Amino acid sequence: MDDFIRCKACGYVTTKGKLGDVCPACGVPAKMFEAYKHPLSPHRRRPLDLHMHPVAVHFPQAFGLTLLLLSLLALVMPDSLRSDLHATQRVLAFALPFFVLLSIATGLFDGKIRFRKLTTPFMKKKIFLGGVLFCVSVALFGLAASGQMHNTVTQICFATLAAAASLCGALLGLIGGRLLDAKFPG
Repeated sequence: MDDFIRCKACGYVTTKGKLGDVCPACGVPAKMFEAYKHPLSPHRRRPLDLHMHPVAVHFPQAFGLTLLLLSLLALVMPDSLRSDLHATQRVLAFALPFFVLLSIATGLFDGKIRFRKLTTPFMKKKIFLGGVLFCVSVALFGLAASGQMHNTVTQICFATLAAAASLCGALLGLIGGRLLDAKFPG
């Protein structure tokens, strides 16, 4: 059984054997740590400690923002560079729906372990926004596959969808950030 301790200043939790002279999160002296009883059973804590969902969500967030920036650049770049930007957009747009599905799957797994149900108010919001993000990612995929990326109207539509994907990713991240320390005990 792990012997947990928590930083009184910032709430960082670790085990006694892993603590050095200062809190690795906030830098206060080690004397600021207190004994801590972890609210989760080891069986439920193990998969959460892998941080699968927080890691998986970075891909669609980064892809969405990169697609937006590439779309805006493509509107002002000379023709000689524009085809390279379009090729990069196509690759990212093809991968995006798969990474969104991975994020949704890991989010459902994380939510089920963390809260034992998926019907909490925040989980409902995250599931809805994840569905919207998936639909937007499929639309980006479709535009990229259309072969019309050289068209200015298509590029503006693509940029708008990429902005929507980035907004969904940001909103999901804000909700997820508020849930990081929330867990149903046991």
